[in-house]
Amino acid sequence: MKRIVVLAVLLAGPAASLSAQRTPAARQVLEDIQFLADDRLGGRLTGSAGADTAAAYLIRRMEQAGLQAPPSGWIQQFVVAADAPMAQHTGAGGVIGRNVIGVLPGRDPKLRNETVIVGAHYDHLGLGGAGALDPDNTGFVHNGADDNASGTSALLYIARRLSGNPPARTVVFISFSGEELGLLGSSFYTRNPVYPLARTVAMVNLDMVGRLRNDRLLAFGVETATEFPTLLDSLNWYAGFDLKASGDGYGPSDHSSFYAAKLPVIHLFTDLHEDYHRASDDADKINADGLVRVADFAVGLVQALANRQQSLTYVERPAPAPRVASDSPGGERAWFGSIPDMAGGVTGVRFSGVSKGSPAEQAGMQAGDILIRLGAYEIDNLQAMSDALGTYKPGDEAEAVVLREGQELRFRVTFASRSNR
Repeated sequence: MKRIVVLAVLLAGPAASLSAQRTPAARQVLEDIQFLADDRLGGRLTGSAGADTAAAYLIRRMEQAGLQAPPSGWIQQFVVAADAPMAQHTGAGGVIGRNVIGVLPGRDPKLRNETVIVGAHYDHLGLGGAGALDPDNTGFVHNGADDNASGTSALLYIARRLSGNPPARTVVFISFSGEELGLLGSSFYTRNPVYPLARTVAMVNLDMVGRLRNDRLLAFGVETATEFPTLLDSLNWYAGFDLKASGDGYGPSDHSSFYAAKLPVIHLFTDLHEDYHRASDDADKINADGLVRVADFAVGLVQALANRQQSLTYVERPAPAPRVASDSPGGERAWFGSIPDMAGGVTGVRFSGVSKGSPAEQAGMQAGDILIRLGAYEIDNLQAMSDALGTYKPGDEAEAVVLREGQELRFRVTFASRSNR
């Protein structure tokens, strides 16, 4: 029944849910969501025909918004490694993921060489199964209207708003693929940036922004730059949200990849709901007027970041401890402090970063290192690393062997307690 209703909506033109929205801007963002969350795109699983259709649509909409392709082209391709953790559960190993990238050049002759990134993933769960929370609906299309057609439509809205009056810095708009498989597209971009990350001021992530309720807007990552609390408060003076700004830059969305690359980040989010990662996350439940309010807030944020004269003051925070039951004799899992790169594709575990002050950092390890042995344990993949860590307790020591640019290096690690960091 759901498929019939959605198809009828698309064929009939403006739907009742569209016409009920109060503003032309709301109708536009909902039209984008209805296209992306149509059953005919099959849930936009990375590497699927539906995801490729979505990518082609996003290129067309970015062009219409006045964006340009970067020198490398609209599409940044990556291969999903067969040993990426989620790929093993979805059968996605070997498929091609496609990040879609559009650029709005800055107007200032000097500052235009620096960038602000606006990101939103466009992939979803396909027909459910791995990652979905409704196992009884495996085999049915999971459209992901809020997760994350909403953020993708907000990204396009921001591009349209800014293109008429570009800010001083260049703004790079990235629709990521592979987020649901473990932040694969954003992780790939941070290793292969179109513009140097050293000249990137901040990343703004839009993930699940289509269910505004009671004016409540969450902004994660406020602790990643000293200027963020005051900046968000000043923007909200006009917006009037019940704004909850908190947290470091880690979390299960694409901003985490950029924070691991030592950039300030903000993730805008209208919170979880009963349709999250379920087949019921459909376009008819989107609060389009609320989405426009969130997107307008994001426009102000991007303008402020792209027009300020000075860069932000980055603040590094320790990564959260893994929420895994411990097998260690003392009952408390040893803290190592590495930030694994979930993309896979190597024998071992590549680090996208190491937490400040962690045992891994103190021992001398760094982003890009590939852990291949920990103590007596060969580390072939993330599961092997987790199993090895589970045998240690705080205060234990072990030798960590990593590959760095092809060279094998050895470090002595003293594991710590997360509570005493």
